Amino acid sequence: MGYTAMTSTRPPMRPVRLVCLLFIAILAACRGSEPSAAEKKAIAAEIEKEVRSAYDLTNPDVEKSFEKLYGDSGGIVSASGGRVIASRDTLFAGIHAFWQYVGSNMRNPKWMWDGIFIDVLSRDAAVMTATYHVPHLTPRNLPHVIGGAWTAVFRKENGHWVIVQEHLSDLPPAMADSAHARMTHGDTASAR
Repeated sequence: MGYTAMTSTRPPMRPVRLVCLLFIAILAACRGSEPSAAEKKAIAAEIEKEVRSAYDLTNPDVEKSFEKLYGDSGGIVSASGGRVIASRDTLFAGIHAFWQYVGSNMRNPKWMWDGIFIDVLSRDAAVMTATYHVPHLTPRNLPHVIGGAWTAVFRKENGHWVIVQEHLSDLPPAMADSAHARMTHGDTASAR
């Protein structure tokens, strides 16, 4: 059995040229998936709007507003108070318990954002870190403030940005009171 070599009239591609073309193709593919600065700004604004809307305590059903930030399906991981929850039902039960035992007892609460920082990772993923405090009156009409820091990873699902992972840290009460005092006296500027 004989062997017949195939010949071509094109000169063979040099290895360096082939590697350069592959590198350029890979680089172009990667850069094409990264959003532009304008897209990042628009995505960050969209996420911030959804978060601010969900945490508007004048909403008629605050618990449902909080829940809208989480997807209808898929995994959710939430860490807070030294615990990790990886169940949608358990997370939602926690939201309801918070509102039943804490939120519904706050008189004239106002959710105040001290800073919201959003890093857009791609067209369908972003991370937000925010600090907040909520001045209100207790059922005995005493001034009280709760607050904390929150980091959340968002993914775009069905046209909405939803949280897939989060971590919340509560401020000690004295620090929350101090943060509110600085904000009401104009010492601290809001990030957004």
